Formats: sequence, structure tokens, C-alpha cells
Amino acid sequence: MGAVTAAAATRVWGANEKVNVGIIGLGGRGGNHMSQFPKIANVVAVCDIDQAAREKAVTGLSRNGAEKPKDFEDLRDLLGKGSVDAVSIATPNHWHALAAIWAMKAGKDVYGEKPACHNIHEGLEMVKVARETKRIMQVGSQHRSTPFKMKAIEALQGGLIGKVYLAKGLCYKRRKTIGKKPDGPVPPGVNWDIFRGPAPMRAFNENRFKYTWHWFWDTGNGDIGNQGVHEMGIARWGLGDPEWPKTAVSFGGKYAYDDDQETPNTLTTSFDFGGREIIFEVRGLLTGGEGAVGRMVGAPGASPGGPAAGRGATAPPANAPSAGTPAAAALNVMVGDLFYGTEGWASMSDQGFVAYKGEGNEVVMEARPERGSGDATGLHMQNFLDACKSRNPKDLHDPIDNAHLSAALCHFANISYRTGRKLHIEAGPKFANDAEANKMLTRDYRKGYVV
Repeated sequence: MGAVTAAAATRVWGANEKVNVGIIGLGGRGGNHMSQFPKIANVVAVCDIDQAAREKAVTGLSRNGAEKPKDFEDLRDLLGKGSVDAVSIATPNHWHALAAIWAMKAGKDVYGEKPACHNIHEGLEMVKVARETKRIMQVGSQHRSTPFKMKAIEALQGGLIGKVYLAKGLCYKRRKTIGKKPDGPVPPGVNWDIFRGPAPMRAFNENRFKYTWHWFWDTGNGDIGNQGVHEMGIARWGLGDPEWPKTAVSFGGKYAYDDDQETPNTLTTSFDFGGREIIFEVRGLLTGGEGAVGRMVGAPGASPGGPAAGRGATAPPANAPSAGTPAAAALNVMVGDLFYGTEGWASMSDQGFVAYKGEGNEVVMEARPERGSGDATGLHMQNFLDACKSRNPKDLHDPIDNAHLSAALCHFANISYRTGRKLHIEAGPKFANDAEANKMLTRDYRKGYVV
């Protein structure tokens, strides 16, 4: 891609001037980008390898008299447009790094979906390119812009429950079997070559396409790198964002199903940071909650921990939904974090935060999402756009310098699981005396798509 232009590097923004954004990837998270960015920026271009997705996006974005965005099949054509100031990237994981690197080298600022990268090597390259090009890059870890979570983490780091020595991330999100599907012809209007991009070329298979690409190593990182990277980032945040752990060990498997999925649906990982630890659990099958995570769902007005949470209860609160109701189904999505300190413990999820202190589990802080505080993704995107104008990466709530480290923990977990052993991590990072694991720090790239 071309070098950064002088205009892009030196532009001075007016106070009310909107940033021109191009959206790359128009599927699941891309739909969220298309709902949020038009409120705070000018969406002037869209890109996807699926013609039907492009047509739907153009129609949706040009409603109500808005200017029709230009559409592109190949992101390289979009990145060549000088009218685009910044891009948002909502592609599959294996494209995150290369799309961002090409964009920054073309003089564009980047809002990239999580995880920041598909492997460790890519994260390091993204940091390097961002510094070289002086581009602004925010990763879509919107919890970092969620007001009640920001207040809660500030309190934790201020000693609310003493010194935090353990953070536990929970990714208990119900995932049903994807079954087995045969290879087949590429659907009309789909550019399968570009979709595969940096990954090895394979025959088209519906299970390797929309969303379920998450469950294949070529394109995804399993649920620890999908939903889980949010909770991993929060766990790091609560510990003060440490860099590389000393060791990582992971075990689990793909249980219950006989299908095409490659990644595990049950995984437990421990990271040793020397005097501090992160434990992470993925459960895609039916399960209960833990701490106050899960027991806050469907209980508006109740204490975040439920009526008896302070006494160590594990049952749902009395006004929790009964089995079979839509709200009860939500109990199968229990994602959040637990923090343990020298003086107490705390629990955080999207439903709220509660902290307990002392032998009697006295509630010392509760926080809930504030009514009217705004959509977390929208707030995170606004933070990105503000930094695009200030040109100061320190204004970002989760810049690539930090976000790639949260993704790296997910990659360490997967590497330990795939090799079947504990990893000893040295500076670089690299693994001590482990050629097989070191090979997994990167991948073999297809010609024309090399990071």
C-alpha cells in the first residue's frame, strides 16, 4: 500500500468536522458498525467479499436521504480512496491484522474489531506499523469505554478489595453444534479467494463461512478469541494491564458434539504473572454461573449478587426468570470477571459490578449500567474519532499497543491446548525450548497476503 500522504499526516480538524469512515466487513459486527458510525461520522464507503452484503449495506446506509456510500469488493480498492480518513474493520479474525496494516500504510486510522490479531506475530507487526506510520488504531474492546466498568476498575486499582492477586474470566456462552456439511460450489457473488486471504485455500464449505468460521483454526481462534477476549481484556485491566506472563497452561476439549468444529468448546487456562494470576474458563455447553455473574441476568432491581449473594449463596435470586422463559434462556450467556484481593472479592459483567469485603462479605460497592449513558460500542467509537482528531494515541481507551496483549493471552491458551503442555514464556515473546509452540507464534501465509 502507498505511504502516508502529507495531507493525512498533518490535517487539522475543525471542532464539528466529521471523520469520513469506510467500513470493511459487513456481517455480524459489521452490522453494528453500520448502526453506530453514521451517528458520529460520515460513512462514505463499504466493503465486503459478498455482493449481497454490499447491496444490503448501501441500501440501508442511504436511507433517509443520506449520501449513498461507494461499495467495494476488494479492500485494497477502498484503501486507495483519498476521501476515506479512517476505516473500521469487522472481518473474520484472520484478516484483522493485514487489513489494519494495509490501511495504516495507506494513511488511514483504524478501528479494528477484537481480537486484535489472529496470532502473536501479527499483533507485534500491528504495533510496529502504527508507530511507524503515526496512525491511530483502536481495538473494539468497548468495555474500556463503559462508564460503570471504568469506575469499577478505577476503584479496584485504588485498593477497594486490597491488592488484587487473581482475576478470573468467564466465557460461559451457549454454543450449539454446527453439524457436518459437505464442500460445495462458491455461492454467486462471493469472492472466496479474498475471503480466504492470508489463510490456506480450501474448498468452499458453509461451515467455514458466515460466523462459524470462528470454530476453525485457519480463520478463527475459538470462543476464547471470540467472546472470551473481552473478558480476558477486563481480567488484565483489573490487574493493571500486565504485559507477558511467565507461564501459560491450558486444557480442555471439544465435548459432547461430533461435528466439523476444530476449536474446543470447553477450556481452562492459567497464566502466572509472578505473584498474580489470571484463570480463564470457556464453556459452550449448558452450565451455571459463578459468583454474581449470571445471577444478575433477568433480575432488574435486585442486588447484583442476588438476595443471598453476600452469604456465599449460589442459587439465582428469588425473582429470577423461571425455566423456559426467554429471560431464562439468557442465563445460558454468562460472561464476566471475578477479582480476588487480599481484603475481599468482586464480580463484574454487563449487568453490573459488586464488591465484597471482609470475612462477612460486606457489600462495599455496587454499580449498574447508567440509564442514558449510551451504547458502549458507540462510546468506544467516539473515543476513537476524538483521538483521530487530537492525533494522540494516549487518548485511546484501548490502543493496539495494549489490545494486542489481551489477544496474545488467548493465543497462548490455544497454543498450550494444541501442544498439550505448559508453556514457559521468554522475552520476545517466545517459548523456552519448544520449537513446535514457537512455530505457532505465526503462520504460513498465502502469496499476496503476507503479514
